This record gives sequence, C-alpha cells and structure tokens, in this order.
Amino acid sequence: MTDSKYFTTTKKGEIFELKAELNSDKKEKKKEAVKKVIASMTVGKDVSALFPDVVNCMQTDNLELKKLVYLYLMNYAKSQPDMAIMAVNTFVKDCEDPNPLIRALAVRTMGCIRVDKITEYLCEPLRKCLKDEDPYVRKTAAVCVAKLHDINAQLVEDQGFLDTLKDLISDSNPMVVANAVAALSEIAESHPSSNLLDLNPQSINKLLTALNECTEWGQIFILDCLANYMPKDDREAQSICERVTPRLSHANSAVVLSAVKVLMKFMEMLSKDLDYYGTLLKKLAPPLVTLLSAEPELQYVALRNINLIVQKRPEILKHEMKVFFVKYNDPIYVKLEKLDIMIRLASQANIAQVLAELKEYATEVDVDFVRKAVRAIGRCAIKVEQSAERCVSTLLDLIQTKVNYVVQEAIVVIKDIFRKYPNKYESVIATLCENLDSLDEPEARAAMIWIVGEYAERIDNADELLESFLEGFHDESTQVQLQLLTAIVKLFLKKPTETQELVQQVLSLATQDSDNPDLRDRGYIYWRLLSTDPVAAKEVVLAEKPLISEETDLIEPTLLDELICYIGTLASVYHKPPSAFVEGSRGVVHKSLPPRTGSSESAESPEAAPSAGQAAEQPAVIPAQGDLLGDLLNLDLGPPVSGPPLAASSVQMGAVDLLGGGLDSLMGGSGFTAPGPAAPAGMGAPLGSGLGDLFDLTGGVGTLSGSYVAPKTVWLPAMKAKGLEISGTFSRQVGAISMDLVLTNKALQVMSDFAIQFNRNSFGLAPAAPLQVHAPLAPNQSVEISLPLNTVGSVMKMDPLNNLQVAVKNNIDVFYFSTLYPLHILFVEDGKMERQMFLATWKDIPNENEAQFQIKDCSLNADAVSNKLQGSNIFTIAKRNVEGQDMLYQSLKLTNGIWVLAELRIQPSNPSFTLSLKCRAPEVSQYVYQAYDAILKN
Repeated sequence: MTDSKYFTTTKKGEIFELKAELNSDKKEKKKEAVKKVIASMTVGKDVSALFPDVVNCMQTDNLELKKLVYLYLMNYAKSQPDMAIMAVNTFVKDCEDPNPLIRALAVRTMGCIRVDKITEYLCEPLRKCLKDEDPYVRKTAAVCVAKLHDINAQLVEDQGFLDTLKDLISDSNPMVVANAVAALSEIAESHPSSNLLDLNPQSINKLLTALNECTEWGQIFILDCLANYMPKDDREAQSICERVTPRLSHANSAVVLSAVKVLMKFMEMLSKDLDYYGTLLKKLAPPLVTLLSAEPELQYVALRNINLIVQKRPEILKHEMKVFFVKYNDPIYVKLEKLDIMIRLASQANIAQVLAELKEYATEVDVDFVRKAVRAIGRCAIKVEQSAERCVSTLLDLIQTKVNYVVQEAIVVIKDIFRKYPNKYESVIATLCENLDSLDEPEARAAMIWIVGEYAERIDNADELLESFLEGFHDESTQVQLQLLTAIVKLFLKKPTETQELVQQVLSLATQDSDNPDLRDRGYIYWRLLSTDPVAAKEVVLAEKPLISEETDLIEPTLLDELICYIGTLASVYHKPPSAFVEGSRGVVHKSLPPRTGSSESAESPEAAPSAGQAAEQPAVIPAQGDLLGDLLNLDLGPPVSGPPLAASSVQMGAVDLLGGGLDSLMGGSGFTAPGPAAPAGMGAPLGSGLGDLFDLTGGVGTLSGSYVAPKTVWLPAMKAKGLEISGTFSRQVGAISMDLVLTNKALQVMSDFAIQFNRNSFGLAPAAPLQVHAPLAPNQSVEISLPLNTVGSVMKMDPLNNLQVAVKNNIDVFYFSTLYPLHILFVEDGKMERQMFLATWKDIPNENEAQFQIKDCSLNADAVSNKLQGSNIFTIAKRNVEGQDMLYQSLKLTNGIWVLAELRIQPSNPSFTLSLKCRAPEVSQYVYQAYDAILKN
C-alpha cells in the first residue's frame, strides 16, 4: 500500500494518539507514527507540540526513519530553538556513524537548521566531515559550509572553513571539486570584494580534469567558475577552449549554454587569423541548432541566448538560417523570437529565401505575428540595400490584399524605407494615398502624414489630403498631431501661395486650442520662424535629413559584452544585467569580456574592435563621476585622449595608494614586473622618436628643440632623505612625457634598490616603467635618469591642481616629497582646432568661464610668440591686426581631452600682453596661464 493513507485521516484528539504511538516500544509503530506526523506537517497542520517525542525517535539505525525525523527537525527547529538543542548530541554522534549515508544526512540537516544557538555546536562535526574519507560525505559538507556562511559568515571565517573549502578544489573526487566550487562561488557572490576563488593555471587544470567526470550540475558549477577566470594569454585561452568544447555535445541544455558562455568569453582573446578560431566557430553552431529541437519553453530560452550570440558573432550561425524558419505549431513567443533572429542573420546571400518566407508569414492568421512579419520585410530592405526593391514590391503586393492591419504596418515600414533611400521609391506614393481612408492606427496615420508632408511637391492634392486629417485634429493622438503640424508647415514652405490658410489654421489649433505642451511649443517655434525669417524656417524644416541606420534595436555594445558573460542565466533571457532586476543587499558584480588580443582585428573589422578595447581602457582615463574634473571631462568637446599606451605593468603602479602603506610590498626587490615593450631598454634616453612616428602625433611640430624644459630644481634635499638628494624637471618630447631626475648620494654608504611611485593626481600621471639605476650609487656620486611617464594612472583632484606627491625607496628607507609639474607637459600634439570649430566653441563656452591674465615684461613680436608657443603645442589658429595691436587666437588640448581656447593681445610698444582663456573646466585656466608665462619668458 502507498503512503497516501497518511494524508486521509483527520480525527480529533489526534495529537494525543500520535504522542502515544511515538513513544511505543515497537519499531514499526514508531515509524508509522512519524510518517503520520510528517503527513500532518506537509498539509500545514501544526504538530510542533510533538517536538520532544519526535526527537526521541532520532536514536535509530533505520535510515528511512532517520530521514523523516531530520525532515521534521528542519521544519520546526526555528520555532523551537531551545528544544532543538536536544538534538545536537545525536547530530554529533551521527557524524561519526560508520554508514557514510548517515554521516552525510546529519551534516546536510545541520546546515539546514538556521538557529544561531546550534550553529557553534556544529563546527566540530562539520570539520570532521570536510576531511571524511568518503567523498559523498565531503561533497555534502562542502555545500554545508556555504549554508553556514549564510547564517553566520564570521564564524565560518574564524573556524577556517574557507581554507578547507579551497583545499577541496584539489580533491581527487570530481563531485567534491564541483561542490567546493559551487560553495565558494555562492559565498563569493555575497562578498564580491573577497577574492575567494583565487584561480590560477594549476587550479584551472584541476577543474578541467574534474569537468569530464562530474554530474551535469557539477559541470555547470565548474563551467560558470571558468567563465570568471581571466587567462594570461591567448595560448592559455585556446587550451581551455579545447578542453571545454566536448561539453557542447552534452544532453543537458544548461551544460551546453554554460560551455557556450565560456567559449564566447575566451574567443575574445583569440586572434581571428588562427585556424583554431575558425574551427571553434564551426563547432559552436550545431549545439545551438540542437537546442531548437527541445520543447517550446526551452526553445525560447535558447533563442533569447542565440539572439545575444548572433549580435556579438553573426558568423557563427550565418549558414543556419533555415532552422529559424517558423513552424506552424510554434507558440507565438517562439515565432517572434525566431523572426528577430532571421532579420539579424539576413544578408545578401540569403535574402531571397528570407523574403519568400516573410511574405508567407504575412498571410498567417495570428495578427501580432503578421504585423511583426511585415515590419521584418521593412527591416530587411533597410539592412540589405540590394534587396530594397524586392522588399518594396513585396510590401505593395501586401497592400493590395486590403487587409487593414497589413496595410497599416506596410505604410509604417515604407516610411522608414523612404528615410533610408530618399528619392528612389517615390513612385509607390500614389498606391499609398489610395489607402488613406482605411488608416485608423496612430502610428500608420502619422507615417502617412509624414510621407505626404515630405513629398508634398510630388503630390498634386497634398493640401486636400492633409486638410482631411485636420478636420478631427483634437481627436487625434499626440503623435499624429505633431506629425500633422510639421507636415503642413513643410507643405506651406513648398507651396506658400496655396496653403496660407491651412497653415494658419493648424498653428492656431496647435497653440491656442491645445493643452499639450509639446504641441504648443512646436507650434510657437514654427509660428515665430515663419513670421520672422522664412528663409531660416526653410533651412530648418526642409533640412537634409540623415539616413536612418539599419539596426536600431541592437543592444548597446558594453551591455552586450556584459550579457554575453551571463549566457544561460535569467539575465540572458531578460536581456538586462542582473543589477536591473535582482533586489536585496547582495552585491551584483559587473562582468565584462576580456580585452581583445593584439590581432589583425582592428584592420579587419573596424566596428568590432572598439567595443572591447574602449571598455577596457576607459576607467583609466575618465575619473569617477563624483570627481569634479571627471564631470567636466564628460562635457568637453574632444574625446578623452589617453597618453601613448606604455608598459602595461605601469598602470598598477600608479593605481596603488601612495601613502597607504602598500609601498614596501610593492617596491620589494621582486615587486616590479619587467617593463612592457614600449619602455626602451636603456632608460638613459627619453622615449625616442619611435613612438612619435608610430602614433604620428607630432605633425611636424613640438620637435625636440622647440618644447620648453624648465631648469632642474632640488625636490628632495639630502637633509630630509638620509643623504639622498633628488633634483629634477619635467619635459615633453615627441608626444612622450618624462621626468628628468638627478639622484645624488651625499651619505657615507652605498645606495641601491631604487624604486618610485606616484600618488593619485589630477591628470593620472604615473611612471610608465620602473626607476632603473643600473649600478649601486656610491657616496658623492650622481646619476641622471629619464623616467618615462604616462597619463593612465588613477585620477584624484589635487590642490593645487598640478601637485604631484612622490615616494622614492632605496635600500635605506622610503622618502616622500611633492612637486608642481608645469601644465604644458600635458599639452598634446593634436591640439589644433579647426577655425569654424574654434568660433563655435568660443561662443558656446559661457562668458563666466573666461579668465584674463597679464603677461608682463615680454618683448617678443607676434610671430616670435606664435613660434615659441607652437614648440610647446599651443597652436595659433588665426592672427588679426585690430587698431594697431596683434590678436592671436590659439587652442591647446590636455591629455585628458580638455580643450583650452586663448586670445592673446600684443601691442608693439607695450611689453605687457593680455591673455584671455576660455575653457569648460575653468579651474585649469590659472595653470595654463603659468605655462604661457614660463614658455614666453624663457
């Protein structure tokens, strides 16, 4: 007989009877009673009064009875914490039972009892189970650590369970490894800052070995963990991909999608020229196609993920168009997703096939699907130019069917085709006008009105057509009213004599009789334009319109890169990052794809490269939003310009907080990594012309001789640095900034092991290579060094703005000093603005941002001034002579993208010049003036 009988009895006085049965001497009777208790608990009856009696039944060898008692305990321990302590001894005993199933059952139940009083008693048994000889017990204990961490994180850390978990990653049993990874991932998710899963090539190797032998859920945990790893180079990425690829043929779709996620992520690091890259693309298509033969719900999830994959790498599925053709019995949500992917994969090669299919869909019975199919035909026309003509004739055929909603959708998409291909398909306008009366949806009416207004000169009765819409002006939706207003104004500008009355009528309807602010504002703008300057009105309203782009519904590249990292999760179905829909205190970590390796990618695919590259570079250049300079950067004209990309290792050097005590570890003998390829081998010379030529920054100005370099001054006196004296200056030559130092040993002992570090500063200045003093510095000896700098360090606004705090370490101690760098070392070589741009920008920057300064005692003429300043990347854009005085208009650009515009007045007989500076970040002006002053007087 089945256990269903336990759910059918509902006698009164039942609790009392159950109590008696639970205390019976007969084992069978006890078991029956516990089953009845569990049945009552399951249907929602309160049987907590039986707690002590049920706990007494724990002392049994019968595994089935034990499981039932443990189930009861998990349910009621929270409401009866004092009673639950009675069970602790049995747990401790069960954790040492010879039967591994009972040991595992005990540790699993302990993890589910969320009672603070009990948790501390459970640490000892859990510690033993984590080191148990049976892998089944170890894998259960691993998950228990994550549950315990959720209840009391501090306790888990104090007891050292996290280290034991990390050791389990090297376990011989693959299921133990998978559960340890799952537990660590779970804990790391609630503590994003902790680096629990410290993955390195050795641990990755262990995970990949375990991957082949785990259960399917174990494989998913391991694959998700691999997806968070950053391989050190493309060789390692390829090796991981090779070992993950067999998972693509797994029967479980979740394993397949997790494997796809890992491969999509690591493909970023592979060069497109590799044979393996092509092989991988071919291997990715079949598993994705196979997912589409599952049940509709799984198909939908697969399609949402495929949608992301196709946007990132359309080449994977470009030959698989047919699998996305809609089947008659597909549910609507699957049909719409397939349609979306068909359009994304449409190309010149398959467009005929796609159009034939879409035309077929447009005659279906499902209205939503038909609308989407008609829209899809329009999107194909816009995407594949060669197919536009065929698409337009297909749409005309559909309009001839006279099916109302088909006609309306067709008119909406034809409007978009007109916007993409102006003056090409206007012959169809007559057909469209015939269907004017059948339009009842706002979007279709607005599209038709736009067409009539845009091509009014070709439609003889345009005024009558628009007048017919005007009759019910106040009943129309806002979208139609706005479109009608614009269309009639266009018509008036094209045929002023015939439509004066019409335009007055629509303007008074829009301004006086309407309470919609958008409509009123637009009406008043047109009214004023037409009444004050009809020529200007014509230029504004009938201006050349930009062509619309093909893919307006593509996901923004940085978001797409983040979503690729979440393939196989809810985020990939919603097409939103987890932070958009996960509530609560758990920190959601933003993930992004690894930066592309230096391949021929950039030459081959200009639009593919920036998304990954920029995402990786940006944080180094643009400071946090709260930072004042950061806010100003975002307003500025030019894009932020980072310095020449020097050694990769240097970025970390600038980013560590100088005064935070992290210096010794950073600068310990082996702390420095070798400089990257951009740092020259001999540091004696500044970064030479190689870089300038490479980036072609100079454009023939700012040559070695021209740029002004201030004389060296003492920055750190020997008295303050135990005998080490440092003097120096800053220079900029051919696009490279350097700090030219002289180190003098005035102590009695030899100095060695030099290293240098900068604190965060206003422009992100940081050393681009280690400080290299090749031989120990003997007493009374000096050495000259040129240290290359870049501007990709951490940014923090300093006071004064050009303040630089430096730490220098040697074998004696660490010494700190601060110095002011001249701003002209940050003036970049491409700081010459176009004349028109200069005028527009000067007008655009508010007058309160203008600052005036006097440069005294300067006897140069205008040409000499211009040449001298050009040497330091201050460019003269125009020169005028006004009433006997020379006016120089100049521009310069800082490394972080801030432009500064200048007007310099020079009177032939007067040694004082007047300098007016305009800039969107006015706090920079003072320091730009100091640079002008220094350059002109030296």
